[in-house]
Amino acid sequence: MESIILVAKKNRLFIFLCILVLILVSITLCAPYIAPHDPLKTSMANSLQGRSSEFLLGTDNLGRCLLSRLLYGALTSLKMTFCLVVIVFIVGTTVGTLAAYFGGIADTIIMRFSDIFLAFPGIIFAIAIAGVLGPSSMNTVIALAVVDWVKYARVSRSLVLSIRKKEYIKAAKMGGAKEHEIIFKYILPNIIPSLIVMATMDIGTMMLEISSLSFLGLGAQPPTPEWGYMLNEGRNYMQTVPALMIYPGIAIFVTVMIFNLLGDSIRDILDPNKEY
Repeated sequence: MESIILVAKKNRLFIFLCILVLILVSITLCAPYIAPHDPLKTSMANSLQGRSSEFLLGTDNLGRCLLSRLLYGALTSLKMTFCLVVIVFIVGTTVGTLAAYFGGIADTIIMRFSDIFLAFPGIIFAIAIAGVLGPSSMNTVIALAVVDWVKYARVSRSLVLSIRKKEYIKAAKMGGAKEHEIIFKYILPNIIPSLIVMATMDIGTMMLEISSLSFLGLGAQPPTPEWGYMLNEGRNYMQTVPALMIYPGIAIFVTVMIFNLLGDSIRDILDPNKEY
């Protein structure tokens, strides 16, 4: 009876978090329609204003509406984050699956190549790559993808190695199934759920990585609103107008927390070995 209650509680948490994610995504997609002002329009006459009926969260040093920039910044931050997650998921899963299934020299080369990336601190390596490519949103995603694909490759490789020798794989080979059919029909459907759980849990981490690079000036460039860069813009006014850093910081914190809790809930529900 207690186990049933615990499962029900976890499912309620999962549903609640899904609703929060849907609300967050809906607000992000509707930003162009619900933002009260143009986030790029400057007005020095309205510089550093406090909260008012016209500017609900105040203005920044260039007189731009802070609420509008937060809403558009959510669109930029989430778009970059989901783009990064999709890239590392596809690249890492493809590389790891092929390396484990075919094995041999290709597997050895790929794994030693991944060891090279693991030998360096990930964020430092990403900063170096982004610095070479130049500051921009796309280059930030590319730099982080170069670093983050390794984890998905190694996890997918370990999962494929564990099922490659299963009886149903041998039966498919004896039945005349081709290599690509075995991979797409029998291997990927068995490893994708675990990788999706990992990707969901990584959304928050990757958002923090993108915000970190943007804070350093390597991500989205002005005047594009992005939460990490908004923190960078507000640090010069931290003592006089702390709201310029508080609001973007809260937005990052809440969003990362929601996605981390969502990932934990999905893991608890889908993990067949979990004891409730």
